[in-house]
Amino acid sequence: MFRIKICGITNVGDARLAADAGADAIGLNFFSKSRRFVTPQDARSIASALPNHVVKVGVFVNHAAAEIAQIVTSVPLDFVQLHGDERPQLLAQLPKNVGVVRAHRCDRDGLTALAEFLDECRILARMPNAVLVDADAGSEYGGTGQVADWSRIAKERATLAGLPLILAGGLTAANVSAAIAAVWPDAIDVASGVERTPGFKDEQLLRKFVASAKQAFAAV
Repeated sequence: MFRIKICGITNVGDARLAADAGADAIGLNFFSKSRRFVTPQDARSIASALPNHVVKVGVFVNHAAAEIAQIVTSVPLDFVQLHGDERPQLLAQLPKNVGVVRAHRCDRDGLTALAEFLDECRILARMPNAVLVDADAGSEYGGTGQVADWSRIAKERATLAGLPLILAGGLTAANVSAAIAAVWPDAIDVASGVERTPGFKDEQLLRKFVASAKQAFAAV
């Protein structure tokens, strides 16, 4: 399991920067409507430029299981992050050799829908390996910079079947320490908080973010 993930990587330079800064995972977004979209071919080039210890996570939004499986093999990917409206049945159709992260937008109902999703997964005998909790961004599927409700996530964490929790949503170098102290997540995920423009990372922001996150994780 990774601890610090830099999501929305679109080029080799930013991927190498993330690895050099100390991140142990990157996110490659295959949602065609995202400002951080990459093709499978570009993703393969990015993945091949990284050290083996850096985890490659593919972000998918309402893709078919067969398409996900093809991309997992061709890039290749270590984890699949389901960030759309996928149902539990999809997990059972995914390759057994890839990890699965189920993303959830924490809205006014908190983590209730996610807990129900996990109950269905248990019945189908294919649980995700981790859950990612993001801010509620309405019709957007993440990467908006909105901050998640930390206090509510911390309060309702016990409903997540003991799965590792990845915290996302509006994290920056300025607030990541407070977020980790408030929620005690197993990992954190950032995209817009370390960018100069969507899809292009800012070296100073990224390095500062990773350093702050590592220090905060060490403290808890």
